[in-house]
Amino acid sequence: MTKPSLPELLHAAVAAVGGTERPGQVSMAEAVAEAVDDNAHLLVQAGTGTGKSLGYLVPALAHGERVVVATATLALQRQLVERDLPRTVEALQPLLRRRPQFAMLKGRSNYLCLHRLHEGAPQDEEEGLFDQFEAAAPSSKLGQDLLRLRDWSDETESGDRDDLTPGVSDRAWAQISVSSRECLGATKCAYGAECFAEAARERAKLADVVVTNHALLAIDAIEGAPVLPKHEVLIVDEAHELVSRVTGVATGELTPGQVNRAVRRAAKLVNEKAADALLTASEGFERVMELALPGRLEEVPEDLGYALMALRDAARTVISALGGTRDKSVQDEDAVRKQAMASVESIHDVAERITQGSEYDVVWYERHDRFGASVRVAPLSVSGLLREKLFADRSVVLTSATLKLGGDFNGVGASLGLAPEGTAGDDIPQWKGLDVGSPFDYPKQGILYVARHLATPGRDGSRTDMLDELAELVEAAGGRTLGLFSSMRAAQAAAEDMRGRQDRPVLLQGEETLGELIKNFAADPDTCLFGTLSLWQGVDVPGPSCQLVVMDRIPFPRPDDPLMSARQKAVEESGGNGFMAVAATHAALLMAQGAGRLVRAMGDKGVVAVLDPRLANARYGSYLRASLPDFWYTTDRNQVRRSLAAIDEAARAAR
Repeated sequence: MTKPSLPELLHAAVAAVGGTERPGQVSMAEAVAEAVDDNAHLLVQAGTGTGKSLGYLVPALAHGERVVVATATLALQRQLVERDLPRTVEALQPLLRRRPQFAMLKGRSNYLCLHRLHEGAPQDEEEGLFDQFEAAAPSSKLGQDLLRLRDWSDETESGDRDDLTPGVSDRAWAQISVSSRECLGATKCAYGAECFAEAARERAKLADVVVTNHALLAIDAIEGAPVLPKHEVLIVDEAHELVSRVTGVATGELTPGQVNRAVRRAAKLVNEKAADALLTASEGFERVMELALPGRLEEVPEDLGYALMALRDAARTVISALGGTRDKSVQDEDAVRKQAMASVESIHDVAERITQGSEYDVVWYERHDRFGASVRVAPLSVSGLLREKLFADRSVVLTSATLKLGGDFNGVGASLGLAPEGTAGDDIPQWKGLDVGSPFDYPKQGILYVARHLATPGRDGSRTDMLDELAELVEAAGGRTLGLFSSMRAAQAAAEDMRGRQDRPVLLQGEETLGELIKNFAADPDTCLFGTLSLWQGVDVPGPSCQLVVMDRIPFPRPDDPLMSARQKAVEESGGNGFMAVAATHAALLMAQGAGRLVRAMGDKGVVAVLDPRLANARYGSYLRASLPDFWYTTDRNQVRRSLAAIDEAARAAR
């Protein structure tokens, strides 16, 4: 029997998921197959509606070697594992004459820990050790969540938090889960044979396709100890998110509360001298943090340096002592010791990293209304790490609806550690960029309107003209508005203003869960939904409920953002344009994602309105506009109101 062709396989898979074959999807599948066969790297931009999941899954399954697919969002992970992969495997089995296996793999803390569930979570000193199920009043929200988790543990096959519906609070989940550092290990744990996390790892070892997330991919790359099974092909979906997720994993933090918890956990397990030294160091650190003012620390202040060295040295002594003593009077000693060790090691590692003072790290103070002050450390860049760890031993395909910024892939490529496309060299990863377009006719389906007549937004102060413009646009659109704001304060001010002007429902992020807000927004076309960062990327509402997407201003990073400003300065010091490389690239990615909320289906029509004249007037405006879908462009406010009114009228007539 001859080997089936890629078009045959793709046709069968598309039919199985009830989709429509798109030219862009075929181009993408062919390019992925070629990259995988040649052990090469590919960046592919596939617009909304292309069907990019099948565009990479079909050639990956046909290849026959193990493939890891890493996504940024839970929604896409679930779609792949619950819908796309089962149907695709079913459809391809007769053609491939084998049945590819697939599995989901996440970090350990995403799975219920049977040891924690049955033995109880080790508690801090002043609370004593107790059974959290009995201690939490059954009438309290925590108590109800814990009782439901206990019942769920008897019926779940995966132990995966995301399979629990409805979900539970982070506080409740923390009572029955462990981090990888806190885990006793399958061989030492009484429940090792039944462990959900270990079972997920075993399934991944046997699977042809392993679906994971960016965070676990980053841990696998950074920590050196392999978490993912050996694989020949890596596919990174939602790849525009990868740099920020890797940065998050590589960021360390110390707070007085965290240090105090470590002191309490370790105190009863080590000798008095070691415990006192850690307590004294903890108190010194807390005193320094009381005076901490938010902002970057170009050099570690002397008082902080001394406090961190004392913490580091005391933590090192405690770690040695924890490894060399036993105390049979402590109930469930192994678990208590492991949790204490994890807490103290974390403090030691961050304190040592900051005191070493690498030129490749950025250190800053943060102050949080609820949690107080913290000191944080993050890599100035993750591009070198990604180049070394991601592209060395396997074929890598990175895909997203937004990878091509300002007309090419080089901006995103640079953030991933890649030289400009086509650059030759022995140690330089070779890659190709491909834009397969979108099935949507953007110039006919959407308008990009820039409110050129408005005042340039300042850093502070109310924008009365912007709020007036927003109200007029919402009125013309008949509601149907997704408002994307650069800050929560701006979103709240706009919602309050809009509620005072008219009777249409205005939903505001934070007043309900995100899922509930999006569901209510989709259900009622008269409604507006206002919010900030997660709405720029997380809303998929095709149809007449979302026909106006408003951005209040270009979403540049805050000038006082320590990490972004440090990255910008580093580019400038090496002779580059820091503003374009960092701030403009950040804004372009977010705006491309935000504009992508408008057209989600073939029949969708509407307007993306940017209430920031800099998009039309500033020199960098053309770069940002070139990063957006190819909508019909105008700065004519009367034209856009007439268009919105016509779209609204057509939607009402179709009801």
